[in-house]
Amino acid sequence: MAQVRRMPLADQAAELLLERIRSGEWQLGGKLPGETTLAPQLGVGRSTVREAIRQLAGRGVLASRQGAGVFVASLDVAEDWDAVLRRAGILSVIEARIAIETEAAALAAHRRTPADLRAIRRALAAREARRSDIEDHVDADMSFHRSVVAAAHNPILTELFDGFTPRLRQAMVEMLRIRAEFGSDADHDAHARLADAIAGRDAVAAADRSRAHLLSLTEGLA
Repeated sequence: MAQVRRMPLADQAAELLLERIRSGEWQLGGKLPGETTLAPQLGVGRSTVREAIRQLAGRGVLASRQGAGVFVASLDVAEDWDAVLRRAGILSVIEARIAIETEAAALAAHRRTPADLRAIRRALAAREARRSDIEDHVDADMSFHRSVVAAAHNPILTELFDGFTPRLRQAMVEMLRIRAEFGSDADHDAHARLADAIAGRDAVAAADRSRAHLLSLTEGLA
């Protein structure tokens, strides 16, 4: 028979510390009192306080600086990225795409190599050819945009885009089903102009064209 299990003291102490941080008792960057002060406040031993601090450091809330003490690194535990994306609406997803892809397009115009440009052109051609099925078209579209992000040669932007991909794909499929229209010549031309700006090393035009295309996706969604 399953039994109720008590939360370990260190876990309880960590939650109490987190509640105090959330309440604003310590500001971002603020220094926590020492173990000898915290232990009686929390009603636990110093070793339990150390474990609680270790837990919160592992969750990104606290940071230990050797010889200086323990400081607040975040005012709350960061929510799981996948959970955030699953809950995000279509408009939020597109707004995040604008933040990532507009900068990536500008960087790609500066940094793209001949191999990057060939990859962008191949992805553009595949996107043009795959216009009959929504999911197939979304996959081709994402491959094109991914090729632009990759050409920026910024591993963090690439990782953000790749981590974003499952929710992004779902959101774009949902949006196209709502619109019941996709793969127009005008839409393809917008992507071709973006590729041309990157090929021409025109960072301003690349960013503007990326932003304009993505903003057009938000029409009617707000």
